[in-house]
Amino acid sequence: MATEIKAPVFPESVADGTIATWHKKVGEPVSRDEVICDIETDKVVLEVVAPADGSLVAIIKGEGDTVLSDEVIAQFEAGAGAAAAPAVEQAAAQTQAGAAPVVERTETVSDQAPAVRKALSETGIAAADVQGTGRGGRITKEDVANHQAKPAANVTPLSVAVGERIEKRVPMTRLRKRVAERLLAATQETAMLTTFNEVNMKPIMELRKQYKDAFEKRHGARLGFMSFFVKAVTEALKRYPAVNASIDGDDIVYHGYYDIGVAVSSDRGLVVPVLRDTDRMSYAEVEAGIGAYAAKARDGKLSIEEMTGGTFTITNGGTFGSLLSTPILNQPQTGILGMHKIQERPMAVNGQVEILPMMYLALSYDHRMIDGKEAVGFLVAIKELLEEPAKLILDL
Repeated sequence: MATEIKAPVFPESVADGTIATWHKKVGEPVSRDEVICDIETDKVVLEVVAPADGSLVAIIKGEGDTVLSDEVIAQFEAGAGAAAAPAVEQAAAQTQAGAAPVVERTETVSDQAPAVRKALSETGIAAADVQGTGRGGRITKEDVANHQAKPAANVTPLSVAVGERIEKRVPMTRLRKRVAERLLAATQETAMLTTFNEVNMKPIMELRKQYKDAFEKRHGARLGFMSFFVKAVTEALKRYPAVNASIDGDDIVYHGYYDIGVAVSSDRGLVVPVLRDTDRMSYAEVEAGIGAYAAKARDGKLSIEEMTGGTFTITNGGTFGSLLSTPILNQPQTGILGMHKIQERPMAVNGQVEILPMMYLALSYDHRMIDGKEAVGFLVAIKELLEEPAKLILDL
């Protein structure tokens, strides 16, 4: 007897979703808890799994269709004896006859997982040209990379007339559209201003060099720079509560807690998971939390709850080589700190010129809420705490 497969129940902040990929076709055998469908929202990709062993009887919502919370998207028939797809039966028959099994290949971009579709789109490679090594002959990101790395002699040249310029049009993902909307709103609805300073990273770099091995051995997490920045920001927020506030209509909401969002790059775009109650977290807990979020972002496993809320955000363009930038506010927050590349520069120290590892810091803030004096004081506090990490560690 067929049962209904429904979309997950979306949180209140998510109105609807889009069917991104069907991993199984009608009649194809599927195991219990195996992913059969990906639904993309403006925040995360949600996986729909099979409720039991069996097969799909009908797909009601195709790829690209919009679905609502708890809406029926397919019909499913349970039972290990569910009818196998004709291609599978043909493969089994040929194997018994001594012939090589026929593996059905997915040859359109829309049939691929989101990460694979993105890789195909960025490289301009046709799905039909890639030899899939995944389950059932499906294409993986590694297959795309390997195909791109083949010698030019093995690649069929494009039939393009000399002088012709190629254009390619692809639809925005829901996440990219949502990010674009939020960034545009931040520039139009806030009185955003950015102030800059620089920090000498030598003290933290020496401390990290001295203790990173012992830290990792004891806590099982690498000692990076982010934990120092998260703790310094948390301490500075205590001193300047207006930077930890948000604007709600005509009201100012002062938050008595410190939830720091850390911007993480993923295949789908920039996401901002939130570390909760950072004033209560140790350096090891901060590093472990950031590491776990980064891994989830790469695998597309971040939940909506993990990216909801936040009273302040830190973004690090330095990982990509940025020397200076003006970060855009993550509404309704009123402040965001931008980290940048560590660059050795000649600096005047006690009348002498020294080569020091320096980093530019940028604080963008909503001038409706935060005065220039508070913004500058907040950034100077972060600078001082980072240049004298002993004060940060000893809570001085």
